[in-house]
Amino acid sequence: MAEDERQIRVAAELLLKSSINSQRSSITQRSINRTPDFIVSEDLIAGVMQNGRMSSIRRFFCLFVTFDFLFIFLMWLICTMIAGESLKSAFMNQIVHYHIKTSLFDIVMAAICRFTILLMSYSLLHLNHWIIVALTTAITCAFLIVKVFLFDWSTSNQPVFQVLLILTSFVLPWVEAWFLDIRVLPQETQARNWFSNFSENERQPLLRGVTSETQYSSIEPPTGTFFTPMDSPNHSDDEDEGSRRQGVSRNMLKSNDMLVSKTLTPLTPAMIENYKRKVFVLVQNCHDLLQSKNWQIESIMPNSDIIFYMDRPKPEGKILKIVGEVDASATVLVDQLFDEIESLPSWNKLVTESKKIQHIDNNTDIVYQATSPQGGGIIGARDFVILRHRVQYGNYYINTGTSVPFSSLPSRSNVVRAENNISCWAAEELPNEQNKCRFTWIINTNLKGWLPQKIVDKSMSTALVDFMTYVRKYADELQRPSA
Repeated sequence: MAEDERQIRVAAELLLKSSINSQRSSITQRSINRTPDFIVSEDLIAGVMQNGRMSSIRRFFCLFVTFDFLFIFLMWLICTMIAGESLKSAFMNQIVHYHIKTSLFDIVMAAICRFTILLMSYSLLHLNHWIIVALTTAITCAFLIVKVFLFDWSTSNQPVFQVLLILTSFVLPWVEAWFLDIRVLPQETQARNWFSNFSENERQPLLRGVTSETQYSSIEPPTGTFFTPMDSPNHSDDEDEGSRRQGVSRNMLKSNDMLVSKTLTPLTPAMIENYKRKVFVLVQNCHDLLQSKNWQIESIMPNSDIIFYMDRPKPEGKILKIVGEVDASATVLVDQLFDEIESLPSWNKLVTESKKIQHIDNNTDIVYQATSPQGGGIIGARDFVILRHRVQYGNYYINTGTSVPFSSLPSRSNVVRAENNISCWAAEELPNEQNKCRFTWIINTNLKGWLPQKIVDKSMSTALVDFMTYVRKYADELQRPSA
């Protein structure tokens, strides 16, 4: 028996050790392969070129080159003033009657040449190679070394300032070379590669660039899904992870409830009347979008869902909608989406928080919703304050919404307050089909902040497809008989 117990103990220890090593290897591999979300976000946004304009990281480089020239010129002026020379005499002695042994203006000229060459190469010509900055740095350093040997230091009353001028002129070109080679070029390359991979996403549409008049009604979500699209958490399909995520959301909602309870002010009759006027106009606009023939097809998904788009003048810009069939009654589905808005995060992974904060009437309210960062942090967390309204308009059952100012709910740290210009969910019954409807989500969102439009468009299209998947699962749950 003792021998058997010993063997069992040894086997258990080996199994445990193997499991721990496997976990360590997995964690190490993930830590090696995964760049922190914040770093990825900053690098991509700084390195991207938007509409042919210079990237922000290259713009900073050009600004630093300008600073280099101005700083060297300022130091030369200081050296001149300290030496007791007037600007006129300095001009005559150091520029007109220039000699390398007595003049320091050649250091300024070196900075001017460096400034001109670098800006022409990396701003106007937009070169993507380090050779130019390497040459300017090497030539500058060689000139300064020669200058140290040839300059007549005995004529300097305050040699400390001349030394500082030469040392500064030596250091700044090296900083420029380092910054271009280590920061500018790699970040721009990373952004280009990311865009290239992004365009080859597994959700490539089956049909692009086809112009078509829409045949379907379309609409956009009032409160929950017209936000920044986001990635699902790892293992979010597992029950344990889902429970944990819901628990976190509940805790965040409790914290938000405390904030709201402290700051919420009751609505006045004038405010209520103003909100009702807003929703009246909003419903008309949504119905016009549902009936519009100006939609164009952007992509057709394998499950026959169709994504449409419409370009409008700013501030609206590009409006998106997705149309698909859902196994649920139109009125039941829309009523559930309106009445059970606070349960939205439990089945819609695009939303982390959803809370009704003001009741206006049975079909009108104001809700607060928040989303988590998407795409490894490229699009950060957003939150929204939405005025919603539910209505039946012709054949459509509509939930519509738009962002409204709400001073009683201040912005949160690390969360951007975004805006839904117009949004709605709409459902209509299908002829000869029981418990089945055509569902449409129309969305026009201003995510705020500086974001490349290509990233926004791709993320919003992904969110449309993901939401249709979630709403179908939710509709299936509604059909199941309660235990």
